[in-house]
Amino acid sequence: MITIIKNTEIYSPEYLGKKTLVLANDKIEGIYDEIDIPDKFLDINVVDGTNTIAIPGFIDSHVHIMGAGGEGGFRTRTPEIPLSEFVKAGTTTVVGCIGTDGICRGMRGLIAKCYALEEEGITTYCYTGSYEIPVRTLTDSVKGDIMLLHKVIGVGEIALSDNRSSQPTYEEFLNVVAEARVGGLLSGKAGIVNVHLGDGARMMEYLFRLVESSEIPVTQLLPTHVNRNERLFLKAIEYASKGGYVDLTTASDPNFLEDTEVKASSGLKRMLESGVPEDRITFSSDGNGSMPRFNEKREMIGLGICSLSSLYREFKDSVLKEGIQLDKALKVVTSNVARVLKLSYKGRIESGKDADILLLDKENLNIITMFAKGKKLKENGKILVKGTFEGF
Repeated sequence: MITIIKNTEIYSPEYLGKKTLVLANDKIEGIYDEIDIPDKFLDINVVDGTNTIAIPGFIDSHVHIMGAGGEGGFRTRTPEIPLSEFVKAGTTTVVGCIGTDGICRGMRGLIAKCYALEEEGITTYCYTGSYEIPVRTLTDSVKGDIMLLHKVIGVGEIALSDNRSSQPTYEEFLNVVAEARVGGLLSGKAGIVNVHLGDGARMMEYLFRLVESSEIPVTQLLPTHVNRNERLFLKAIEYASKGGYVDLTTASDPNFLEDTEVKASSGLKRMLESGVPEDRITFSSDGNGSMPRFNEKREMIGLGICSLSSLYREFKDSVLKEGIQLDKALKVVTSNVARVLKLSYKGRIESGKDADILLLDKENLNIITMFAKGKKLKENGKILVKGTFEGF
C-alpha cells in the first residue's frame, strides 16, 4: 500500500514547510515539494492534509502495559491496557515496564503483552526487571536479557529514594548500570537504566555519585518522575547541566495536584529557561500506573489510573499554554526519546524511517489522523482499530 499525504506542513520535528509525504508499506518513502500521482493504480491512498501539520508519532518510554499498582492490596492492581488507549493518545511506540510488584507480574507476561500490542498495530519494547535490585530477569542476568531478548532494550524501573524500593546500596546500583551498559554495547541496544525517583531525602544522590566517581557515561541513565516535587525538580536541572537526561512524568490527577508537583509542560518551559539543552529532556506518561485519589484532608478515598493520553495533553499544553515553539515541544516526545533509547527508525519524519505519522489540526493541535507503521489507525478523529478483545 502506498499512501500520499498532500498539502500538509511537516515538522520532522524541525519545520520542513508544506510538502507531500509518501508512505510505502511501513516506511516513509520520501518527502517532496510536488509529485505526480498516477491515476491508473488502485492501491494508492491519497490523503488531503490541508490545514494540518504532520509530526512523528509519539514515543512513550514508560508505560505499565500489563498493569501496575497493588500497593493498596490485590484489588488495587490495574488491568492490562488495550490498544485503543494508544490510538487515542497518538502513541505509536511504547516501552513497557513493571513497577512495585515484581512477584505477580514478570518478564514472561510483559514480553507477551509487547508482542500482543505489536500484532495489533503499534511498536513495542520493554525493560527487564521492576523496582527492585537484585533484578528479576528472564535469562540469568540483566546483560543476558538485553543481549538475547529482542524486545528488551534496558532495565527498570529501578526505584531509588522511595519507601517502596529495595533500598539497594550504591555498589549494587552501580553494578546493575554496568551490566546494562555492557549488554547494550554487545547487542547494539541502548542498555538504558530507567530510574524511578521517589520523594525521599536522598533524591538523586546515587546518580550524581555515578557521574562523579565512575567511568560509566551519564547518558546510560534515564531518571524519571523528576517533576514529582520542587526540590527534586531543581536537582534534575542541576543533573541535566552535567550532561544527564531527565524525564518529566505527564500523568497527574486534576482533582489533586501536590502543592510542590511541577506540571510537565510548565516544567519543560522552566528547564529551557534555566539553560537545560532541549535535547536532554523527555516526557513519559507513567501510563496505566495506579493513581491515588485524595479528599481535601489528603486522605485517600480511591484509586484512579494514570492516563496514557496525558503525554499528548502535556505536549499540547507546552505549545498552546506555555508558548514553547512546536518543534522544541515535539522533540521531548519524539526525536529525543528515540535518540536516548537508540531507536534508529523512530522519532523523525525522514526517508527510510518507520511510517509513524500524526496529522494534527493546525489551529488546536487535535489529532485528526494516525498512521502506525504505515497502517491507518485513526481517521477524522475516529479510532479505526481496537484491541482483539475490546468491545466484548
